[in-house]
Amino acid sequence: MSKKLWFYLGFFVLLLGVFYLAIFWGTDLWRKKLPVMNEVKEFAFVNQLGDTVTNQQVTGKVQVVEFFFTTCTGICPKMNTNMKDIVKNFAEEEDFIVLSHTVDPDKDSVARLKHYADSMKIDPAKWMLLTGTKEKLYEAARKSYLLDDQKNGLDPIADQFIHTQLFALVDKSGRVRGIYDGLDKKELAKLNDDISLILKERYDGPRFVNGIFQNNPN
Repeated sequence: MSKKLWFYLGFFVLLLGVFYLAIFWGTDLWRKKLPVMNEVKEFAFVNQLGDTVTNQQVTGKVQVVEFFFTTCTGICPKMNTNMKDIVKNFAEEEDFIVLSHTVDPDKDSVARLKHYADSMKIDPAKWMLLTGTKEKLYEAARKSYLLDDQKNGLDPIADQFIHTQLFALVDKSGRVRGIYDGLDKKELAKLNDDISLILKERYDGPRFVNGIFQNNPN
């Protein structure tokens, strides 16, 4: 094959590469992707300020989600110390928030959550402590965030108690993209990396299909 033909062949390959780069640049198609594990169902809970928070209000933000209770003296203080570091790492990210749900709503009133938040110097704009009915909170933990085994919901709700050290990572479209051990340093490091990753993902906003709000833009 002549040098001239090699030159034209190389030039064609270069043009083809530039063409595909022009097409995919500015999209998420070239980036590493985390799997989609589940979609968060609609919810309405109350935060430490007494304000109702819905899934629609946090859509568009990357969320780290946990379940805890304020009187816990075991894993919860360690989890929330680690969560505080995560919040600090992304304090300047407008599209990032933490949602901490109580698993003991009978004791964890709005006032108690506010006291707990104040004791930890939590910024409610970056970290919401949420309460609601036990049924809805536990349903969210199991069916939305996959942080507890579905089989644990077979007992009467009064006999159930979720106590998990797992964190869920939710993208801007309300999809669970990862589950992490909130007490494991390696998993926490991966969580930080994955937050950075999905913060860079393009988000075109929620869709409305036949007048109905849709959380998934795909």
